[in-house]
Amino acid sequence: MNAVLKSAMTLEAFLEWESRQEGKFEFDGFGPVAMVSVSIEQSRIQSNLVGSLYNRLRVHRCEVHGSELKIEVAGRIRYPDAFIHCTPVPRGTLVVKDPVIVFEILSPGTAYTDRFLKNWEYRDTPSIQAYVMLEQTHIAAMVFSRHGDDWTGRALPADAVLAFPDIGISLPLADLYEGVAFPPETEDE
Repeated sequence: MNAVLKSAMTLEAFLEWESRQEGKFEFDGFGPVAMVSVSIEQSRIQSNLVGSLYNRLRVHRCEVHGSELKIEVAGRIRYPDAFIHCTPVPRGTLVVKDPVIVFEILSPGTAYTDRFLKNWEYRDTPSIQAYVMLEQTHIAAMVFSRHGDDWTGRALPADAVLAFPDIGISLPLADLYEGVAFPPETEDE
C-alpha cells in the first residue's frame, strides 16, 4: 500500500492562506474547511439573534458580532453564527481570541460538528462561559455553560428565556424565530 500522509497545516499558515481566498474557511486544527451556504430560515434566525443582542448590548461593555468575524478557539478558527466578547480589541482585528458567549444555528450538514467538535473546542476555551445551539426546525435550544470546572448542558423549550447573568442580559428564545416558517408537525413529534 502506498499512502501519502499530508502534514497538518499550522494555524499561522492557515490564516495567511485564508487571507488570499475569496470564500470563507474554518480551520479544524488540520486544514481548511469550506463554509457552507445557509438556508433562509438560518439567515432569519441569525438576523433576529444579532439584532436582539445588539439592542441589549448598545450601552454595555460587551458587543455582538455575526458570522463575518472569526474567533480562535482551542487552536482552531471558527466563524460562529454569532458571538459576544467583552474586552476591547485593537482596530483592524481579524480574529477575536476571547469570546464569552458563542451561538451556532444547527443545520443538517453541520449538526455533528456543532454539537460535538465545536462543543469540545468551546469547552476547552476558558473565556467562553456559554455555548448556545439553536435548532432550525423548531423553537428550541441547547445551552452549555461553565460552572467552575464543569461544562453542563440543558435543553430549552420554546417558551424559555436565554439568560446570561454574567453579562446581565436575557432574551426570549421565541423572539429569535420571528418570521421563520417551520415544517409541518408529524405524528412522531
